[in-house]
Amino acid sequence: MHHPPPPTRRIPAALVLLTVLVGTLVAAPAAQAADRGTGFGTWAPLSRTGWHGSMRVGDTHTYCIHPGLPVATDATTDHGTSSDVNGLTPQQLVSINHLVTTYGQTDDPVQAASVAWAVKAIVDRPTTLHSWGYEGDDLAGAIDYIMRRASPENSRAIQERTAQYLAEAEAVQVPRIGGSLALTTDADDPTHGSVSVDVDPDATGTLQLENAIFTDTGTTARENVHVGDTYAITAPASASDDGRPYVVHVTGSFAVHAAAVRLFTTPGQQESAGPAEPTRFELSTQDATPRPVRFSPRIETTARIAAGRFIDEVTVSPQDGVWPRRSDGSFVSVTATADVYRTGAWPAEADEVPGNLTPLAHLSLTTDPSVGAGTYTVQSPELPGPGVYTAVWRIERDAQESATAPHLPVGYRWTERFASPSQTEQVAPPAPTATPVPAPPPAAGAPVPPPAAIASLAATGSSAAAVPALAGTAMTVAGLGAVLWAVARRRRTLRI
Repeated sequence: MHHPPPPTRRIPAALVLLTVLVGTLVAAPAAQAADRGTGFGTWAPLSRTGWHGSMRVGDTHTYCIHPGLPVATDATTDHGTSSDVNGLTPQQLVSINHLVTTYGQTDDPVQAASVAWAVKAIVDRPTTLHSWGYEGDDLAGAIDYIMRRASPENSRAIQERTAQYLAEAEAVQVPRIGGSLALTTDADDPTHGSVSVDVDPDATGTLQLENAIFTDTGTTARENVHVGDTYAITAPASASDDGRPYVVHVTGSFAVHAAAVRLFTTPGQQESAGPAEPTRFELSTQDATPRPVRFSPRIETTARIAAGRFIDEVTVSPQDGVWPRRSDGSFVSVTATADVYRTGAWPAEADEVPGNLTPLAHLSLTTDPSVGAGTYTVQSPELPGPGVYTAVWRIERDAQESATAPHLPVGYRWTERFASPSQTEQVAPPAPTATPVPAPPPAAGAPVPPPAAIASLAATGSSAAAVPALAGTAMTVAGLGAVLWAVARRRRTLRI
């Protein structure tokens, strides 16, 4: 025995049913009556002359794509853009879309009638020719057969314009959706390069750069871009993160006429086509290899000589204030070399080393990747001897390791001036040793007088230079007195 569900179960079921119905109503395309558009003939589902022009659905002019069926005068449903329409090929769809978009949205009845005839001929030429009793195979004849009744004064103009529209529509190619963008980097200067576009010939779009600008405009955006366009770009080093290699990105937004139509259907009557929105697509690319930050390193030096060696304090710095880094954050290593020269006298400062000099020592340094710019101490082997010594430092791109060279300008060479004052030092020759002069030997047989004390300066004011002479005189007087004393004593003895 069947029992009805309790009231508490009926309410949720009713809500579910209501939700489904509402969703169906919301999801279903809206239908509205098609109004008479622009053209000639009889606005009725069936008539002796037919209707040759557009049907108006809202603000859109649509055109029949089922020749021979009744004109769509009843409620019409807009299905939006569709590329699957009654078995029509992409070529037919793109041709129809071109005509109803380019010429079909008009209030000119001749133009609208011409579009209508061309669209029907693209869809089904045999039916278009014979739907109103015309038995020939010439489209112009079929148009004249009907238009002589609908609008004889416009028949020739409609024939001519229909032929023009058909030829134009047949030349429209099925668009290629997608494409590619290509970035290049100037080998001599990574801050320069180009971006080029490969898309359908009928596609039009915009480009947007990241970490670069268009060289000619100084902006990051470009409009009205077409296939084959190539634009120079500038990617300044300031786009890098603290001197690290950086990457240029480019995106493109393009639109191309669609191989589709905006489809309208009316039960039991004509399907009709309105203009479809362009097909849109996005493209993007980036540098295949990051762009190195370039710089121009330079050197300042202060030399001294100690312990017989030439010692140089070498300060390496970037000329533009940025020392490049590798992608891992370490600093790019730079190698600098120097030649040491010796001259016999202080040389004159010059831009170049005199041609008659040969280096007698070589110095070299490589910057620390954890430090980068800074001061490095370098010393020579022991110097060969006295002379005036000077060192000349240089940094050359061609002397760098392969990972460093791209960071320096092509052909880069920095060279220090010869004999700059801070780089020139002298090793003086040793002072000559004094040779002692021996004293002359004393005369033979002469008594060697005992050393005498140096007399003090007498009260008479004799100078120290006169003391030896006075001492000699005193000794002579004393000796003479001794002789006289001995003679006198001898005489006294004889008397006794």
